[in-house]
Amino acid sequence: MSYPKLSLQQVTKRFGEMTALASTDLEVEAGEFVCVVGPSGCGKSTLFNLISGVLTPESGKILINNQDVTGSSGHVGYMLQKDLLLPWMTVIDNIVLGAILKGGASKAQRAAGAALAERYGLGEFIHHYPAALSGGMRQRVALMRTLAMQHEIMLLDEPFGALDSQTRLSMQQWLLTVWSEQKRTVIFVTHDIDEAVYLADRVVVMSPRPGRIREILKVDIPRPRPLSSLTSPEFTALKRKILDLIYNENLLTENEPQEPLAHGA
Repeated sequence: MSYPKLSLQQVTKRFGEMTALASTDLEVEAGEFVCVVGPSGCGKSTLFNLISGVLTPESGKILINNQDVTGSSGHVGYMLQKDLLLPWMTVIDNIVLGAILKGGASKAQRAAGAALAERYGLGEFIHHYPAALSGGMRQRVALMRTLAMQHEIMLLDEPFGALDSQTRLSMQQWLLTVWSEQKRTVIFVTHDIDEAVYLADRVVVMSPRPGRIREILKVDIPRPRPLSSLTSPEFTALKRKILDLIYNENLLTENEPQEPLAHGA
C-alpha cells in the first residue's frame, strides 16, 4: 500500500485565545512541488513550523511516509527567506554545516557538497566567504545546505522574497532544474502568485483568521515551463482565480472582528 510522502490530519494550532490554524488536512505526494499562498496572517509560517516540529499542534497528526512525526524535529529540510549563512565560514563549510554541527563533516560529505556547488554553478566559489557573493548566489548556497542535509522533504519559506525581480526569476528557473534532478518533495511558501503558479504542481490557497485551506488548485501547465508560459491563457486564468480566492475572502472578513496575529503566522 502506498502512502503520501506528507500527511496532515486535522491539525490545529492556537496561541493563547487565538486560533492560528483551524483544522487542516493536506496530503503531498513524493516528488511533488506544492506552493502555499495567502494573505498575511493566514498561518503559512505556522503551518511550516508545525511540519518541521518547531511547534506542536493542539490536535491532529503529522505523518511522513505514514510515520507519526507530530511535534518532533529533524525530519525535513527548512530554508527561510534570509539565507542565514555564517559569515566566518566559507561556502563549502556553509553547505556542509549540518554535518559540522553533528560532529564534523567527513571527506565524503565535503566532496558531496563540493559536487553540489559544481553542479549548480558555484564550484569556483567554494572557498569564498558569503560577503563576496551576490544575493542570488547566497540563496543558492542556502539551498545547497538544505539539499546536503539529505531530507526528502524541503520546506522553502519565501526564499526569493528579498531578491530583485530579474534575479528572482532566474532563481525560480534554477530551482526547477534542481528539483527536477534531485527528486525532492518541495513545499514552498510565497506571497507572489506568479511565482506560485510558475513553480507548482498544486497551489494551496489559505484564508486568514483562523488560518485554513480554502482551496487547492492543480496547475495544468506542462513541464518544463518556458518563460512564455507566464503569459499563457492557462497561467492568467489560474492567477485570476487565486486572486479572487484571496481578495474576495479579505472583502468578506474585513468588517468582522479580528483576533491578534500570532508571531510569525
